Amino acid sequence: MSEAKPLGGRIFTLTFSICLIISGIALYFTAKRFIFGIGSVANLNDGYPWGIWIAYDVVVGTAFACGGYVMALLVYVLNKGEYHPLVRPALLASMFGYTLAGVSVFLDIGRYFHAYNLYLPWQMNFHSVMFEVAMCIGTYILVLWLEFAPAFTEKWKLEKYRKFLDKIIFALIGLGVLLPTMHQSSLGTMMLMAGFKLDPLWHTGTLPLLFLLTAIIMGFAMVVFEATIASRVYSLGDETSMLAKVSRIMSWVLGFYLVVRLQNVFVRGEMGNAFAGNFLGNMFLIENLLLIIGFVILTFFRKGLTPRLLFVAAVAILVGGSLFRFNTYIIGYDPGNGWNYFPSVGEQMITYGLIAIEIAAYTLFVKYFPVFSAHEPAISTK
Repeated sequence: MSEAKPLGGRIFTLTFSICLIISGIALYFTAKRFIFGIGSVANLNDGYPWGIWIAYDVVVGTAFACGGYVMALLVYVLNKGEYHPLVRPALLASMFGYTLAGVSVFLDIGRYFHAYNLYLPWQMNFHSVMFEVAMCIGTYILVLWLEFAPAFTEKWKLEKYRKFLDKIIFALIGLGVLLPTMHQSSLGTMMLMAGFKLDPLWHTGTLPLLFLLTAIIMGFAMVVFEATIASRVYSLGDETSMLAKVSRIMSWVLGFYLVVRLQNVFVRGEMGNAFAGNFLGNMFLIENLLLIIGFVILTFFRKGLTPRLLFVAAVAILVGGSLFRFNTYIIGYDPGNGWNYFPSVGEQMITYGLIAIEIAAYTLFVKYFPVFSAHEPAISTK
């Protein structure tokens, strides 16, 4: 196994600078939100108590950040050590994805200064699925930083702390598998509470299972997406053979998801609504068509997978999975009484800012800390 090394190079590239500018704009709206209240920035209302800060930054964003989760399952639980070079890059993306999801939750809480009550035992509501999600995500953020800590000890040669981390890493890996399994399924459980307000195309008792399955397939897809982009941008070399093996697992999980998803809609007699030609029906079709495209590529082109095909499949799965989650939380949700919602410029800029911060931080860390391992020279796909 090749030793991970910092990539080095110039930090203030054009991409990094653009991310800083977007982050600065987002910081302005964030300050406005905390000074003048959530209503000064967001279009949230009594009908839509959460918007893109939850629907995208948390519900979709944490699924994007499940690369570390699925690689922990693959490498440490299923004992597939050959995929170990993919672990630390996936862990880094997960670390920033979940950390910024936690930030967005803090932004979304009306009385954010009471957030500490979550950690006071006498204030805890153990019957609340929202409490379970909040505690699991908060704890998982800490676990991710501790799992990535060996990169810090290697960089700064903190041998004493490295040995300590080696002793507790088994417990961290166990938590790193348990916590996402719990809160990703619970994100689906939360929308069971919506009842008739959520369109039947998405409201189903299988939501917890569907959310867990989308977290897994989107986690695998993000590993492929991130590895492909990083390989090109940083000239790391060719990882196609390794990613193709990962895609086989992804195709099986995705196939199972599609069977459960479509069969459930058909058995409940709602399939006709999917072809009604209205907005919700079309969103359902687009969501599943993208996932089917990813499945077809990974299944029927398995022996001839190229980096380009892998990338297309990963993008289709990421967008399709994102639409499923976004449809469940926003598009398919109708509180009635004339309520409507569309994110304000401030809401959107804060979300763009969180994405920009993640990209900039990822770029900084891979250049400064040992994240990537060396591979064979890249094979051109032109």
